[in-house]
Amino acid sequence: MSNRTKEEKRAAKSAFRGLYAYAKPHRLTFAIIVVCTLLGIAADLFQPYLVKIAIDDNLMIGKNDYRSLIIICLIYVGLSIGSLFFSYLQNNLLQFAGQSIVAKIRKDLFSHIFRLSMSFYDRTPSGSLITHVSSDTETLNQFFTQVLLSLVRDGMTLVFIIVMMFHLDTQLTLYSMIVIPIIAFIAISFRTYMRKTYQNSRTQLSQLVAFAAENLSGMHLIQAFHQEKEQINRFEGRNQGYFSANLREVRTNVLFNRSFDILGNLSVAFITWLGGMAVFHKSIEFGVLYAFITYIRQFFQPINNITQQWNTLQSTTVSMGRIWNIFSTQPEVADKANPQPVDFANVRGEIHFNHVGFGYQKDIPVIHDLELRIQPGEMIGIVGTTGAGKSSLISLLCRFYDVQRGSVHIDGTDVRDIRQADLHRMVGLVQQEPYMYAGSILDNVRLFDETISKERVYEACRLVGADALISKMKEGYETRISERGSGLSAGERQLISFARIIVFQPKVLILDEATANLDSQTEQLIQSALQIVAEGRTTLVIAHRISTIIHADRIIVMQHGRIIEEGNHEQLLELHGYYEQLFLHAQGKSNPAHTYS
Repeated sequence: MSNRTKEEKRAAKSAFRGLYAYAKPHRLTFAIIVVCTLLGIAADLFQPYLVKIAIDDNLMIGKNDYRSLIIICLIYVGLSIGSLFFSYLQNNLLQFAGQSIVAKIRKDLFSHIFRLSMSFYDRTPSGSLITHVSSDTETLNQFFTQVLLSLVRDGMTLVFIIVMMFHLDTQLTLYSMIVIPIIAFIAISFRTYMRKTYQNSRTQLSQLVAFAAENLSGMHLIQAFHQEKEQINRFEGRNQGYFSANLREVRTNVLFNRSFDILGNLSVAFITWLGGMAVFHKSIEFGVLYAFITYIRQFFQPINNITQQWNTLQSTTVSMGRIWNIFSTQPEVADKANPQPVDFANVRGEIHFNHVGFGYQKDIPVIHDLELRIQPGEMIGIVGTTGAGKSSLISLLCRFYDVQRGSVHIDGTDVRDIRQADLHRMVGLVQQEPYMYAGSILDNVRLFDETISKERVYEACRLVGADALISKMKEGYETRISERGSGLSAGERQLISFARIIVFQPKVLILDEATANLDSQTEQLIQSALQIVAEGRTTLVIAHRISTIIHADRIIVMQHGRIIEEGNHEQLLELHGYYEQLFLHAQGKSNPAHTYS
């Protein structure tokens, strides 16, 4: 057995153990389901036996005991009603337990994804995660409501049928058992191939969803560069791959199930011939033959039901493996067991990058031995070429990634010693494209935290100058916006993100090229809001435009992961270095050695 196969088996066992842990709290419900199943099966399987009694003990001997026949009919009707009642109860209980388990898994999976580090999202397409949260968890739901039901009900039915068949006629039952090795051979022959077809189908679907999600996210770029035809062709290729994999899965499933149908029909014909000969020779009674043929037909029904669920079982195994693969992924950035407590009232906002070294790949450093101290309340501008390490520096301060060498401190405490939830309350981030959620403007400012009063939101919007814009809207602060804030201008979205800062009151503020996509008039409005938001806070501004950081207390010029110049605007111009080239280029008077971005 190959190492890969062993690893897959270990992963499958781990996934099933994890699933059992979720099912364990519902033990009582599953016990009641088993009892209902037993009673329902018993009610079903006693019906042919009642007909056998009516035929052999009454009709075939010419006994006209109508009272006995009426009693048998009433019992038959009672068994039918009992079967219906217990089946109804069993299905409802199983649906409740299955839906509860899957809802808990879906919730825990979503929460776990939120706890993973940014490096996980760097290497995992968002479309794949959407598939895991929606499609894979739905497959688990089918496992409980279809596969598990079939295994329990049809498995017990099979055992009961064999018991009843042996009770009626041992010899005919032994003849019937000849088909069991054939069934086992067919199942084993198909198993490996079926698993491959199901796994391939799920992989193709995941890639299709991932591609669609990525294209929807980048639709503005696709339309801007007229890439619609190219992307449609690429989508068609993935769609055709999923179509072919799906067809292969269906063909395998049909061939597997039809094999059992043919086997079942041949068995019924064989038993009918043997039983008919026995009736002619007076070896068995006609009622026994009738009941036996009924049972032999029912014997293949649960087998067929179980085999029809085989594809769902295979899909469940694949889905469980993928879900538990995410559960087993631990965040690379994690809180320590005993983090340092934070007194938010006394946070000053002093920052120290202490000889920091970092790279997204270990062998390719992005920041080299960087040393930087920022005083409380200081405004720092950060400029540099694309790839200079500006955003990486900010990511380390927010602890989206951990440094590989050196350390980052806030007020003398290593950020790795601070709980991430506390760190993110201390550090506020405004990005180039602030994210808006589907909901009201009020909810977008306070991020759905209803402990924050409306009055506090109104005051924050007034301070940053967003109140006048919001008041002009038809429903004011209750105006609903769609995902990503479509319908709002870039400036309006930035003002709302500034209002968030006022509401949540972080002591350190980071602006990551927050004015890059704004026109000059809107930039002036944002600059005024920035002065208000930055007051009393340590502020780091990654600048696309030099005009954004001219009035900063200090400007850091970065190149290739190092600080090459440092000082205020006038001091840097006096150096006649790289910053001067950037500034003159921004004025349209000169071109720097490297393209500035």
